[in-house]
Amino acid sequence: MKRRRQRLPAGTPTVEIERLSHEVRGIGRVRGKTVFVDNALPGETVRIGYTASRSKFDEGVAREVIEVSPDRCVPRCAHFDACGGCALQHMQAPAQIAAKQQILLDQLQRFAGIIVPEILPPLVAAPYGYRRKARLGIRASRSRGVVLGFREKRSNQLTPISECPIMPDDFTRHLPALTQLIGHCESRAGFSHLEVAIGEDASAMVLRHQHPLPEADLQQWLAFAQRAGIHLYLQPGDTDSVHRLWPGTGAERLHYRLPEFDLQLGFHPLDFIQVNFAINRQMVERAVELLDIQPGERVLDLFCGLGNFTLPLARRATAVVGVEGEAALLVRGRENAAANGLDNVTFHAADLTRDISAKPWARAGFDKVLIDPPRTGAIEVVRELARFQASRIVYVSCNPATLARDAAELEKLGYRLQRAGVMDMFPQTTHVESMAMFEREK
Repeated sequence: MKRRRQRLPAGTPTVEIERLSHEVRGIGRVRGKTVFVDNALPGETVRIGYTASRSKFDEGVAREVIEVSPDRCVPRCAHFDACGGCALQHMQAPAQIAAKQQILLDQLQRFAGIIVPEILPPLVAAPYGYRRKARLGIRASRSRGVVLGFREKRSNQLTPISECPIMPDDFTRHLPALTQLIGHCESRAGFSHLEVAIGEDASAMVLRHQHPLPEADLQQWLAFAQRAGIHLYLQPGDTDSVHRLWPGTGAERLHYRLPEFDLQLGFHPLDFIQVNFAINRQMVERAVELLDIQPGERVLDLFCGLGNFTLPLARRATAVVGVEGEAALLVRGRENAAANGLDNVTFHAADLTRDISAKPWARAGFDKVLIDPPRTGAIEVVRELARFQASRIVYVSCNPATLARDAAELEKLGYRLQRAGVMDMFPQTTHVESMAMFEREK
């Protein structure tokens, strides 16, 4: 059945922006009805264009700013209006992190009834040039030619990009040449995306292609990679099909460092890593500081990934147990432990959304626990944490709503939130990253 085209309200009304929503959009009212406005800041008066209409609220975008907030700035990226990768480049960096801190505090109070006793200073770094992982979509058609870029705002369409100031320039300066390369390939219609990973020692790209590449196309990609000095991987099918084309020798790894702990961690270009290395270093240091590990203590690291927290913890604790559901990341964690000479850490596979009580590692006690779950949170495993009798828990979150839900559960188990704060892991975007420390009541 054909979907009816949405009917938008008429006109371009003037709106006074009262505050920000939890999606960091401006909130105002038009004839008594709430409207959420992109590209608008509190205290501003804006003229809007409608983008969507619902029964209880409308959505729009600021087309003209009549009264300007002192927190407003000129977006650095030429693609800001179309590209969906960033939503806050119109907002000064200090105002962005202040808004995110308020979102965290509001969510904890609203959904967990918690007023944070001590607000940690925000962790901040350079607001541009930070993003070390990205997926660039590829579309090749007669009507639009070759498009290499990110999804448009609230759309599955791609917007072509020739620059991206939130990524390191060492890679993004190649974007025009990459677009040109794709246009010269006979098999370009079968390209779906380019996965990009940028380590401290090298960069890599993974081309997802749906049909075998002709020899001429292979040679063009190989020549480009060699000229640019970017590792080249091909992915003709699922992730198991990924293989490196260049360089032809050496381990398929990129690296980043945690100098405070004298660690270097290796990762495959498709591995999950924290994309902002400067904030990651600060985040790891803060987590270890908040856990306050004492001699002889055992620490549990849940959703441990490739050892980003596990290995620094092992520099301080007598023993560390890392638990992760993705097998490839466990392999990487063990590799990284061995490469850094750590023999007091063990890694275990487990689905942390299921009952863990029968797991051998779960039968032991732990003095401290670190948990770093996905956006969905960790309500299932949080309910099991009381069994470990840990005196402190540090929870690293990428979603304040699920942190608030899980914090309420921890309070039921006898843990009290003592400190919490935000981290500017994703400047220019609406993502809110935070950390909270809980202590068990004595």
